[in-house]
Amino acid sequence: MIIQKKFEISEPKFERELFGDFDENVKLIEKTLNIDVILREGNVILIGEESNVDSASKLMIELQKTVSNGKKLDKQSINYSLSLLFEGSEGKLKELEDTLVITHSGKSVQPKTLGQKEYIKLITDNDITFGIGPAGTGKTYLAVAMAVRAFKRDEVSRIILTRPAVEAGESLGFLPGDLKEKIDPYLRPLYDALFEMLGSEKVGKYLERGTIEVAPLAFMRGRTLDNSFIILDEAQNTTPEQMKMFLTRLGFGSKAVVTGDITQIDLPIKKSSGLLQATEILKGIKGIGNIMFTEKDVVRHELVQRIIKAYEKFNSREEAKREKSKGNNKNSNRRK
Repeated sequence: MIIQKKFEISEPKFERELFGDFDENVKLIEKTLNIDVILREGNVILIGEESNVDSASKLMIELQKTVSNGKKLDKQSINYSLSLLFEGSEGKLKELEDTLVITHSGKSVQPKTLGQKEYIKLITDNDITFGIGPAGTGKTYLAVAMAVRAFKRDEVSRIILTRPAVEAGESLGFLPGDLKEKIDPYLRPLYDALFEMLGSEKVGKYLERGTIEVAPLAFMRGRTLDNSFIILDEAQNTTPEQMKMFLTRLGFGSKAVVTGDITQIDLPIKKSSGLLQATEILKGIKGIGNIMFTEKDVVRHELVQRIIKAYEKFNSREEAKREKSKGNNKNSNRRK
């Protein structure tokens, strides 16, 4: 049965945020929930099957709360809200209200998914945290935000950001410049996050003083890092030896966050990933947190989620083919 239900707008900015540019937000809601959404006398009217309208009404309540808390609505945030609605978890959106830091431009950095919220909690509660997942899930960005927050609160006296300089199709030896100039492109994403959080001028001063250090992983060897917040990025490209070396650098009063994407390993074929080995060896050890992000936690362009899903399906099919081929080979050998 088709019904109409009025939703009263109590937040002045909600109408503009709900509809979005060229009505793209509201069109997404209409298509997903199979309803019509119209504006009448300053209120939202929901039209459709009763169950769909009830779902839309729950969604409106949560979206209006989101806007009241100073957040903007876009296709990505609405898609995520819809996925929580279908899981019956729409009320959990309020858990994403914590502000970690305010960036140099005045932007509030907050978790955008429940996975990101769990990641932040793990970093807070543990001395070492592994954040593993696909591109666009905020692994590095949020780790840098947590490092900056700890630094501003005087919980640590240094921030150290590092990543392995693995040759992903390029040869370092043929790149122009001295060692620093050859290595810097590999560290660029870390610099970018720092510049956004603190501003380039402040980062420059901290780098000069050694309060902030951005360096390739090889430079960590032989050191003990006390009172520091250390981030190892792109850890899927560490060898087991490098990973052990890094983890044993942790000193008193320090935290370490290790991030990586196990679907993008650039190591030579015969080399195993230190990230994969470490998460297996260190499973269940007190003081070490571990989170696996999924495509639901991707906060980039919505196409990134679709690309990740497509690759996951492809990899699953390839794995199934390999298993089938192994089975056929075994049967063939038995017959011989």
